[in-house]
Amino acid sequence: MDHQPPPFFKRGPAPLARLSFYSALSLALIFFDARFQTLELLRQGVSLLTHPIQQAAHAPMVLLDNASDYFFSITRFQEENARLKRERLVSAETQLRTRQLEAENERLRKLLDVKARQQVNGQVTQILYAARDPFSRRVIVDKGEQNNIVAGQPVIDDSGVVGQVTRVFPFVSEITLITDKDQAVPVQIVRNGLRSVVFGLGNGQLELRFMPANADVQNGDLLVTSGLDGVFLPGFPVAKVVLIERDTSYSFARIYCVPVAGVENFGEVMVLDPRPPVTLPPVLTSEAASGVAKPLVKPGAKKKHLKRD
Repeated sequence: MDHQPPPFFKRGPAPLARLSFYSALSLALIFFDARFQTLELLRQGVSLLTHPIQQAAHAPMVLLDNASDYFFSITRFQEENARLKRERLVSAETQLRTRQLEAENERLRKLLDVKARQQVNGQVTQILYAARDPFSRRVIVDKGEQNNIVAGQPVIDDSGVVGQVTRVFPFVSEITLITDKDQAVPVQIVRNGLRSVVFGLGNGQLELRFMPANADVQNGDLLVTSGLDGVFLPGFPVAKVVLIERDTSYSFARIYCVPVAGVENFGEVMVLDPRPPVTLPPVLTSEAASGVAKPLVKPGAKKKHLKRD
């Protein structure tokens, strides 16, 4: 009788069947996560568990950097301290006059009942690493929900706007840079006050869109935040125009810009506090709630005008 011995190793499903199953499972998870955000809680938990591992992996490099900075920066700090002391003595007169001018300006604002600019507050964060997606321009910083960071906060550096917080985890946050192709910032041209929206192109550049072909835009124009989005305060530098393509067959011009801030350079950025909501006057609030607007012309005046005609 033909008798075959049992297999030495226990065999499971075929490799092709396993590949098909896991591929279908991956596609299903990607679809449900993109459509319904079902894995957001799992992503938060994974980030919470892997944060100590990331910190431990970065610890040796941080220790080496700190040690090298300590040994090579003592002399430099002493020289800077002496230089700052000399500059402080030289600029003492200017500082005293500046304080007097600020006090006088504040008195004039109160006298004229002019509303002061909104104060800018925030916290400095350090960029840990860039996102893994090669088609996006996003970075991870070392502060998250534990530091009261919320999604939507604007991010700047010492030169201008860097980006915006788009995702927050317990200990870290994700910042989408203004050069990302899904990021848009309402801006205003400083030279003539024209307003538009600047979009990221994903390659380190920006594009100023929705500007007519005959719009008064020139190379070198500085773009600043207009503040119309309710996120960025007005006046922060965003980009500078470097190339303009005008074609009479198209209604809008192609205007390319470069960011003013060091979007791809620096390691520290400032996350600004959320912009306070704009409060409407009680009259406007009641009219908006009732859905009835005041007429621009009195009814009586309108009737008289019709009679004269």
